[in-house]
Amino acid sequence: MVDIHCHILPGLDDGSESLEMSLEMAESAISEGITHVIATPHANSHFSFIPNLVRDRRDEIQDLVGNRLQIATGCDFHFNFEDIEILRRDTSRFTLNQKVYLLVEFGDFSIPASFDQALHQLQLQGLRPIITHPERNPLIRAKFERLWGWMHQGCFVQVTAQSFTGGFGQRAQEAANTLLDAGAIHFIASDAHNTTTRPLSLKGAFAVVASRKGAEIARALFQENPLAALEGQPLPYLPEPAELSANRNPSGTSRTKKRFWFF
Repeated sequence: MVDIHCHILPGLDDGSESLEMSLEMAESAISEGITHVIATPHANSHFSFIPNLVRDRRDEIQDLVGNRLQIATGCDFHFNFEDIEILRRDTSRFTLNQKVYLLVEFGDFSIPASFDQALHQLQLQGLRPIITHPERNPLIRAKFERLWGWMHQGCFVQVTAQSFTGGFGQRAQEAANTLLDAGAIHFIASDAHNTTTRPLSLKGAFAVVASRKGAEIARALFQENPLAALEGQPLPYLPEPAELSANRNPSGTSRTKKRFWFF
C-alpha cells in the first residue's frame, strides 16, 4: 500500500514529536505492508513549511529505515495568501513528491468564498488538487454539494483510513461510507500524527473497504491511485458516475430530495 498523507517527520508540526516516534511510525507502516509514504507536514498560519528542513528530516529517517520503506515528501496545504503566492511562483514546492498533486485541507470553521476560483487557478497552473478528509469536516458534511462541485471541477478526494474504523466518531464513519458508496473517493490515507491516537495504519480500513466494495476497488484506493499520485501520473482508477440523494446526509438531519450527479 501507498500512504500519500502522513505527518511522520519529527518536530515540524503537530505530528511526530521526536525521531524515535518517527521511527516507530515507520516500523508500523512496514508491518502493515506499506511500501511508500509521503511525509506531508502542514503549511498554515501555525506551522511554516521549510523545504530544506523537510528534506533533511526525511533523509535522516530514510537512512535509518533503508529500503524497507520509501519516504517521499509533500505538504498538507492550507489556503492563505502568503503560501498561495509562493505556490504561484513555485508549483512544485508543496506538491506530493514534487510532482503535480497537491493536498488541500480546510479549517473546521470556515471555507473561503473565493475557494472555487482559487482551485481553478491552481488547475490552470497544471496542479491537481486533492481535497483531504472531507468526511471529518463538519462544514462539508453539512453541505456535500460543495464537494460534488469541486469534483465536477476536476478535484480529487482523499478520506482518512481511521474514519472507516470509527476512529473519528460515528458521523465521520457514516460520511466516509456515504462517500465510498457514491464513488466520491480517489484515495484513502492514514493522516497519521503519532503512534497512539493517530497511528500510521491502513490495514483495518482496507479490510472494511474490501468487504464493502470489493478487493479491486480497495487496491485502487490504497495502492494504485496513491502510487500514480506519487509518480505524478494520471489516476488509473476514476470512480464510476454515481447518483447520491442529498437527503442521505451523514449528520442524520433531514435534507431536501434534490439529487446530484458526479461527472
